Amino acid sequence: MIYPTSHISLTATRSACSTSYTVLPFWTKATVLPLTLTRSACSKYTVGLLLTLILLTGCAKPPEDMVLVPAGEFIMGSNEVDTEVKALQYGDKRPWYANERPERRVNLKKFYIDRFEVTNARYMEFIKATKHRQPDYYQAGNYPPNTDNIPVVMVDWHDAKAYCEWKGKRLPSEAEWEKAARGQDSRNFPWGNEFDIKKANALGAYGGLMPAGRLEDGKSPYNVYDMVGNAQEWVEDWYKPYPGNDFNDKDYGEKFKVVRGGGWGGMGHYSLQVYVRTSFRNTAPPDGRFNDVGVRCAKDK
Repeated sequence: MIYPTSHISLTATRSACSTSYTVLPFWTKATVLPLTLTRSACSKYTVGLLLTLILLTGCAKPPEDMVLVPAGEFIMGSNEVDTEVKALQYGDKRPWYANERPERRVNLKKFYIDRFEVTNARYMEFIKATKHRQPDYYQAGNYPPNTDNIPVVMVDWHDAKAYCEWKGKRLPSEAEWEKAARGQDSRNFPWGNEFDIKKANALGAYGGLMPAGRLEDGKSPYNVYDMVGNAQEWVEDWYKPYPGNDFNDKDYGEKFKVVRGGGWGGMGHYSLQVYVRTSFRNTAPPDGRFNDVGVRCAKDK
C-alpha cells in the first residue's frame, strides 16, 4: 500500500551494520512494517529508491481539471496612474488603475483552481442534477448545438456560486484569482508583460466565445487557461477598496461583486488592452447576467 506523504512517518532503527528505515502510516501504532529497508538491502542505491518512493507518494493528484497554486507571496494590484486621464476620454467613469492601488505583497495558502473555464457541457450536468435555472440562451432544455466546450455565460454570481458548491468547490477569492493569473512576478498578462492578441480571445478579435483552453500560448505560469479574454469570471469578493487605497469610489461596498479577466468583446472603450490586464478589476451586480461573464471554481488544498 502506498500512503500520501502527509500519512507517512519515517523511523530509523539500528542493526548490526546499518540503519533500517521504516515507512509507517501515521495513524497506526502497529509494529508491522509495510515497507522496510533492511541490512541486506543497505546500499545507497536502495536508499535512494526508497526516498524517491516516499517523495512520489506525496505527489497527490489534483482534482480533475484543476491545478495546484502553491502557497506563498505574490504581488497584487498596480501602482500605475492614468496621468493623461485617458479613461475619461474613452468614456470610462473610473480612472484607470485607481482601484488597483496600492501594489502590495499578499501571502496565500496553497489552493486548487480550475484549469479551464466551466463549459456548457459541465454546467448542463449541474442543471440536470439540481434543476437549477438555466441560462437564457439555452433552448429546449439544452445549450446550443456544437457548443459543448464553449464557456457557459449568462450566469449571475449566485448561479456561479451554486455550481461551484455543487462540485464540492467554491468561487476563488479575488487574490487567489489574481495569483493564478499572473504568478509571483507581477506580470501584466498571464504570459508576460507585452500584450499579444494571438494569446487571448479579447478585444473582439475572434468575434465571440471560443472553446475553453484553445489558446495554448496564453496560459498562466500555473498552466491555467483563458485567465484573460474569452469569458470574464465571477469571484467571491464584494467590490471594496484594497488596504491603503486612496481612490474614493462611490461603488465601493456591498453593492457589486468583482469580475475578473476581461471578456472576448471589443465594443467602444473596452477595445483596449488595459481591460484585460491581470490586475484589472471589473464589477457587476450579483444578480446580473452577461454574455461574456462565466465561472471558474477553486478548492482548498
